[in-house]
Amino acid sequence: MTSCAAPTPETTDAASMRRGACPSLAAPMPTGDGLLVRLRPLDGSLTVSQFSAVAEAARHFGNGVLEITARGNLQVRGLTASTVPGLAEAIGEAAIVVPDGVAIETPPLAGIDPEEIADPRILAAALRQAIAAQGAALKLAPKLAIIVDGGGRFHLGDTITDLRLQAAGRGEGIWWNLSLAGTTATAKPVCALRTETVVPVVIRILEALTDIGPAARGRDLDIDAIRALCPPGADRIEVAPASTPASPVVGIHDLGSTGAALGLGLAFAQIDAISLISFLRQAGELGAREIRLAPSHGFFLLGLEREAAAIVQRLALAQGLRIAPDDPRNHIATCAGSTGCASAWMDTKAMARLWVETVPDLFDGSLTVHLSGCLKGCARPKASALTLVGAPSGYALVVNGAAKDGANAYTDENGMKSALERLAKLVRENKDAGESARSCLTRLGAARVSAAFEQG
Repeated sequence: MTSCAAPTPETTDAASMRRGACPSLAAPMPTGDGLLVRLRPLDGSLTVSQFSAVAEAARHFGNGVLEITARGNLQVRGLTASTVPGLAEAIGEAAIVVPDGVAIETPPLAGIDPEEIADPRILAAALRQAIAAQGAALKLAPKLAIIVDGGGRFHLGDTITDLRLQAAGRGEGIWWNLSLAGTTATAKPVCALRTETVVPVVIRILEALTDIGPAARGRDLDIDAIRALCPPGADRIEVAPASTPASPVVGIHDLGSTGAALGLGLAFAQIDAISLISFLRQAGELGAREIRLAPSHGFFLLGLEREAAAIVQRLALAQGLRIAPDDPRNHIATCAGSTGCASAWMDTKAMARLWVETVPDLFDGSLTVHLSGCLKGCARPKASALTLVGAPSGYALVVNGAAKDGANAYTDENGMKSALERLAKLVRENKDAGESARSCLTRLGAARVSAAFEQG
């Protein structure tokens, strides 16, 4: 693990041109609004002053736009080759530690979630140390990820990963349920491991990935071969992973003796640096001391008494942040769009606002609408109930699919608002009492939904 050092032009040019590489400080990624840098601080944790320092640096060296990704990573936009070193220096001066190598992710409230089975940060640290000790012997895919999940209210069961270690109680000890490639619900189960056996088994799996090739991911592993790497008898231990959905990030959450956590979300994944700096200053004055970055484009503020948390929550609302589970913006996934990506054909942020205004009945929490600037579907690779894809000639609607799937209907720029109004009318007139928007759309079927969108 290191504090961030300035990249060299050679490493920047080489890494940024490699498809699939993560846009770190050493390898910023070219986008439509300049270079993009992604940061994953150790355990997703920052002090309030460190978060403010990142925002100040984004204002001075980038275009002042910060993002929190769906996985809880922090992104700074609008950089240039000449300003990236300044950002790196500012991050280093703020003593922000960004782990090198394989992304090892833990839940946002690891160590303080009152319902977690075990603190996953200890095992995550041991894995980082062991992987670092392997040095160049391991040649792994840039986006390879390992989740170490202690369970609890804010687990990562819905997050896709290559390797997953899920804590589970068994008798007097802690076991780690190992699975490959997917969410908790879709991953292939391998075995259950005692804590002391986890690190050597994971290293063997990473060696197997290295043998396949530098682009290999968890999905490329042979499940039987991986089970053979586990200790004898481990495959006979049945450990059920957590199946309940993670609690929504947004809201005020009681953590028992630890106090309260205020969960907030960025509107459509972005915030401007000036607004964030102002908000963090006010929150700090009311007692906030720590930030935990969180999935779904959010973060937690820690250190607040409950009354202070309620005040800070109102301040967050004034800055346009998401504060409540019933905010319709919680259920819209957007990429950077045409204002931040050269590949995009849609201003996804403006389009998201149009959806909220025109079809509010859709956002009852039963579905997610995905607005994708192009066919790549970066913000949400998996299928959504409704996906709108930007195209040179207008917009394509995909029903129950991903951006890359075939479109069911089309409309142009002039027809978009009318198409949404017809969609809203279809749901309003056909939704049964107590029925969710998703159930209604499923019952109506793709053909009827597409016809309403395209021609009424």
